[in-house]
Amino acid sequence: MSDAPSVEEVSRTSTTDSIKSFISGGFGGVSAVLVGHPFDLTKTRLQTAAPGTYTGAIDVVKKAVARDGVTGLYRGVVPPLVGVTPIFAVSFWAYDMSKALIYTATPNRTSKELSVAEYATAGFLSAIPSTLVTAPVERAKVLLQVQGQGQGGPQYSGVFDVVKHLYKEGGIRSVYRGSIATVARDGPGSAAYFAAYEVTKGMLTEPGSTDLNLGAVIFAGGMAGVAMWSIAIPPDVIKSRIQSAPTGTYSGFVDCIRKTIAADGITALWKGLGPAMARAFPANAATFLGVEASKKLMDKYF
Repeated sequence: MSDAPSVEEVSRTSTTDSIKSFISGGFGGVSAVLVGHPFDLTKTRLQTAAPGTYTGAIDVVKKAVARDGVTGLYRGVVPPLVGVTPIFAVSFWAYDMSKALIYTATPNRTSKELSVAEYATAGFLSAIPSTLVTAPVERAKVLLQVQGQGQGGPQYSGVFDVVKHLYKEGGIRSVYRGSIATVARDGPGSAAYFAAYEVTKGMLTEPGSTDLNLGAVIFAGGMAGVAMWSIAIPPDVIKSRIQSAPTGTYSGFVDCIRKTIAADGITALWKGLGPAMARAFPANAATFLGVEASKKLMDKYF
């Protein structure tokens, strides 16, 4: 009798692994938001404010706390908390599925490990389905984060009020404004993100080890965040401006780039780099710790 697994067993295992990837991604996303949202708020306000509004990242924090208290640093946290589970769940699920697809598409492999280029390709592919969730969540988050920068009071009472207003304003197209910029940020960013994580963790982990090396996971996760944001800031600036600007301000991604450089110079494309990089290590260390720890726990019981 053959010991090879049946088609049903292989299918069941694949389905279970997909579910685990989806759930663990959600855990990682919640961890990232709780650690990184104040940094993200600071980045967004620097990117969207009129020149001279802030002297720097510290000034953003001081003014936010002075206006709203410490909780002001978590303004706009509901959209990412609500949306982060599906965003990260889809991202990590799509990444694992892309790795499996790449692996099965090259049957005559000499190694079970993927190459750096293959990890990067899987990372890029993971950004495509996740954009369906990321774009509207980011749109709502950005609009809530930039409230309070001017003299007027908050325009929106919460995330559902934002979505209702956007849909009434321009339908589903308004809700998804900034999708091209989101893909332009997350495609290359995710390629660098997952490749950096896999390479760094591999360097810090004993070959063949199945134990959860917390130090390796935390450091590799942090470096993944640094790798991503090292290249993702310019499209992120454009995304933030498109998503926060009144309707008709920009005709598209390229028009926003042109007008941003014309108005504020080429350096405007790197606004928010400091807060983004300050957030990158701790938030993404928390992300991968949440992913790996939850997946290990699920492997133990399921």
